[in-house]
Amino acid sequence: MTWEKKRVSTETVGKLHERLGLDVITASILARRGIEEVQDVKFFLENELTFLHNPFHFDDMEVFVERMQQAVEDKEKVRIFGDRDVDGITGTVLLHQEFERLGLDASYKLPEGDEPYGLTMAGVDAAHADGVTLLVTVDCGISNNDEIAYASTLGLDTLVLDHHLGGDVLPPAMAIINPKLEGSGYPFSHLAGCGVAAKCIWALRFSYTDFFREECILLHAQPGNDTVIIRALRLRNMIVDDRISEEVVPGMLPPEKSRLLQFLSAGVPILVLDEEEETSQLRKAFGRGVDIHCVSMRQEMEKVLPQIRGKSIFALTSISRGARYGLLGRDELDALYMLFMAFVMHKEPLLSEDYDSLLDLVAIGTIADLMPMIDENRILVRRGLSVLKSSRRKALQPLMAMQNLIGRSLSTTDISWNLTPLINAAGRMGEPSIAVEMLLSKDAHESERLAGELVQLNKKRQKMGEDVWVRLEPKAKASKESHGGKFLMVEDPSISRGLTGIMASRLLRQFSIPSLVIAKTDDHRVTGSMRSPDDFHVRDFLSQFEDLFLDYGGHARAGGFSMETDNLSGFKDRLMDVVERMDGVDEHGESIRIDCSLPARFMTPDIMKVVEFFEPYGEQNPPIHFMIEGAIISDISSMNNRQGSDHLRLSVSYGSHTWPAVYWQAADKLDREFSLGDSVNVVFRLGRNYFRNTEIVQLTVMDIVRHS
Repeated sequence: MTWEKKRVSTETVGKLHERLGLDVITASILARRGIEEVQDVKFFLENELTFLHNPFHFDDMEVFVERMQQAVEDKEKVRIFGDRDVDGITGTVLLHQEFERLGLDASYKLPEGDEPYGLTMAGVDAAHADGVTLLVTVDCGISNNDEIAYASTLGLDTLVLDHHLGGDVLPPAMAIINPKLEGSGYPFSHLAGCGVAAKCIWALRFSYTDFFREECILLHAQPGNDTVIIRALRLRNMIVDDRISEEVVPGMLPPEKSRLLQFLSAGVPILVLDEEEETSQLRKAFGRGVDIHCVSMRQEMEKVLPQIRGKSIFALTSISRGARYGLLGRDELDALYMLFMAFVMHKEPLLSEDYDSLLDLVAIGTIADLMPMIDENRILVRRGLSVLKSSRRKALQPLMAMQNLIGRSLSTTDISWNLTPLINAAGRMGEPSIAVEMLLSKDAHESERLAGELVQLNKKRQKMGEDVWVRLEPKAKASKESHGGKFLMVEDPSISRGLTGIMASRLLRQFSIPSLVIAKTDDHRVTGSMRSPDDFHVRDFLSQFEDLFLDYGGHARAGGFSMETDNLSGFKDRLMDVVERMDGVDEHGESIRIDCSLPARFMTPDIMKVVEFFEPYGEQNPPIHFMIEGAIISDISSMNNRQGSDHLRLSVSYGSHTWPAVYWQAADKLDREFSLGDSVNVVFRLGRNYFRNTEIVQLTVMDIVRHS
């Protein structure tokens, strides 16, 4: 294994340290990971809801909320169509709870048994027969062109909430909320389906406030160098539509020549923090002949945000966390905008405190769907983990208790290992409604009963998975060889379609090449799930065969399809041709990326603060790899003191501290690559381990070499 450590610019590290006050170790890790722009670092530093992107960036969001408002007003029946995985289940639950809160007659439909993914013709017919007039898809729908068109002929409107890549032709839905659509207007493309649902819920709640569809101008004027600097923002739905800045020499600029006055002349309310101070500066700039009516917000703001009482906008700018991320550094108008955002959100608890309580499910779905842990996903997941730790959702408490998660500091690893597999098991075993009903349950005994069913389903799924793996592994090896070591495809008529994804993931881990698993769903159809390494785009690959599929979709690293059985033979032939033309997997030896070399003086318990800064970990933000040189292995034992164990427990002494460590699958390296008492260089991850209700900080060793 080779160790790689990227060189970083001391200038970049210095800028991050000076502008944002980051310690040198944290700044160097960010720089080494290519996170250098202030707007990107912001999502590591901040945790407030005000730093999330506004849902009204979606071009279709106003259409979505207006159609939902109509459904509420007309007391329509609404049906939610979700996917069977954790993302689809959590998104379905979030929407169902919100629609019920609004008084809607809401129901849901997820694929049961071997039913196909997404909206189906049968599902549309069933909804129509039940008197449903509005369909809402979540984590699906973007590929259901025919089904949505058919629904329209029956008088059913459809709203699509999805995050999968769409085809060249979009479905004829009333609104499509999908961050991956080119031209969607949304600044972040990697929301999970449940994240899209949460954005729609916030927008729907906002639509019942006085600020929906309203325009206003935020203005601030301040003295310059014998000038008056006046800057303003025009907002709609709290989004900055336009901005202007003008520096005026008093008495020198005729009012008719002022771009600012033209900007202010549209009859839009002009909001300021302190009317008297702003009017004084405006009169200084333009004279008393120009009357600009400003509305002071201070009195109302201080009722909601008492911490600003008596503080000038200059003073607020110096303490505003949001202001430091402006293009101009700490900027007074940006501080006013962030203050206004905080005022609106805290004035409406449904947009702040109550909304926060939804983020536990957003965190679970985002982690389960392997969404990149960057940008606003970091805030959504971080806050969601906090909600989970506080056990606010009573329906989840029994399942978390069964998994020993109550009262713990939860990480993404805790969720992905101990929670999402159980929720996922319901969908994989064809019974996703068990997970939905558990999360929707208002009865503690019912939640506990359903949680127990999920535990049993997961055990059954694990047993079936092991049985299937025994059959698939030799087929996979043969397929890899027949495809030149570049690809593998396995099919087995006895595989449940619910296991294709997990088997494809396991094959990818085992063979590190694009892996496809095909299962038979009935006499006429097959379904496939595909997983791939980072440098291979699954959906683009599958698009080469779209003429053979009934439907398909996915992300960069994961995707799936369904297909008529009669097309399978032709698919295999074309697949072989495509794979022959593919480049092979990079055959370089395994390497490990080092984020930081730690001198002994920094290897103290305080280093956990650096680890915590980068949490939550996940896709595009993997755990930090530290390196230490010249450490001493002061103790070695076999894991659990069992003879024949493949795993080792170590004690590693470095500087003034000795650290407990685990080294997986390393028994064969003992006395060959390292021995007790050796001076060694170590690459490791640092985390917490819980044993018998005791928390310790522990190293997870990635590699060890003797120190030369």
